[in-house]
This record gives sequence, structure tokens and C-alpha cells, in this order.
Amino acid sequence: GYAIQGVGLFPHRTVAENIATTPELLGTDRKAIDQRVDDLLAMMRLDPKDYRNRYPAQLSGGEAQRVGVARSLAADPPLLLMDEPFGALDPIARASIRDEFRSLQRSLRKTTIFVSHDITEALFLADTIALLRDGQLEQYGTPYELLTSPATPFVAEFLGDRAFLLLELLRAADALSPIVSTDCLNQAIAPETS
Repeated sequence: GYAIQGVGLFPHRTVAENIATTPELLGTDRKAIDQRVDDLLAMMRLDPKDYRNRYPAQLSGGEAQRVGVARSLAADPPLLLMDEPFGALDPIARASIRDEFRSLQRSLRKTTIFVSHDITEALFLADTIALLRDGQLEQYGTPYELLTSPATPFVAEFLGDRAFLLLELLRAADALSPIVSTDCLNQAIAPETS
């Protein structure tokens, strides 16, 4: 499944027709397609009765992005490629759909390759991150590993204020857990000494 920054919905097709594109190309039964469209719209918190017959021009940016994600899931792919899918949204819509996508991602349990230039978004959504520079891998690891042990000066500079990002990453319950040692937090907060 593939979701892109510009959403890429076909403007002359309804929401239902957009979502049905790949299953139709694969020869899926019409009744199964209709059910899948309704299920995906409901999953994206878009009431099928209200959204099925709308056209992309009748949707907000966040609604269109949800339809784009639904379309990427329509054929139940084993892998999702999301190329800056939230980049065209305003900050409020972006944060909202990012939170919804995180919940959705956890429930679907699909491998997702998520391309982003927004480090906060990557840290929030990813289990592991590959940080690239000029096509070369600078560091690969969990968000926590990147924040607490940057592998190169570029990674440290790219991450900027790691203490703020680490606090953003942790939930209140995590901060109370003995798993997060004060040494790790101090290392993340302490300025570079080199």
C-alpha cells in the first residue's frame, strides 16, 4: 500500500471509487469491495453514509488524507509505504491524524516504512529509525537510542535539543518507571562535552 504527501486522490472518482481502485484492479468481488470500503471508512472515522459518494474536492485536507490512507489499505497489503503522508496538512490537522495513525498502526500491526523530514513525527511514530544524510545511513536504532546515544555529530546536530525530544517521547507513566534510569535522562539532557 502506498500513501503520498499530496494524497493523490482521483478528482473525478468518489471516495468509495478511490478506495476501491486497487481491489478492482485485482479482480476482487464487488460485494467484498463495497464491504471493505465501508469498513475502511469507519476505521478512518469517516461515516460511510456521509463520505462514500463525496468527491475529493468536497473533503478537508485531513479527510482527504484519511481517504488516501484507506485507499493504501484497501487490498490489505503486507507492507505500507508512506512518503510524507501528512506533509501537506496544517499543524493542527497533522497532529490529529498523526495520533490517529499511531493508534491505527498499532491495531493493524502492519510493517510501515514512513518517510519524514519531521524528526518529532518520526520519533513519535517509529519503532526504529534510519537517519540518512546524502543517501548514506548515519544511524539506525530506536528513537530512544538515537536520542540518548547519537552515533555521529550530524545525528546529534540533527536531533538538536535532545532533552526536549526525549521528554516528548516519554509518557508520564514511562517517566515514573524504573526502566528509564536517571543516568540515561541526564545523558540526554547534558550538553555535549567534546
